[in-house]
Amino acid sequence: MKTRVKELRTEQKMTQQQLADLVHVSSRTIISIEKGQYNPSLMLAYRMAQIFGVTIEDLCCLKENKEMEDEKYEKI
Repeated sequence: MKTRVKELRTEQKMTQQQLADLVHVSSRTIISIEKGQYNPSLMLAYRMAQIFGVTIEDLCCLKENKEMEDEKYEKI
């Protein structure tokens, strides 16, 4: 899943470790989310959205991700 975590984190000049500490996960979790290798739980997404002052929908690019998923299902 695509997210804006890296973009928002770097805008705030925050390290991966700093964000991880604020949301109570490891820096590896943040790295995996930023690479699109791990989908954050709803609670983790909520915590990050609060830190960045955005909605979960914006943080997780939900509209864009839904459209990409819908395209996959249309091809089946």
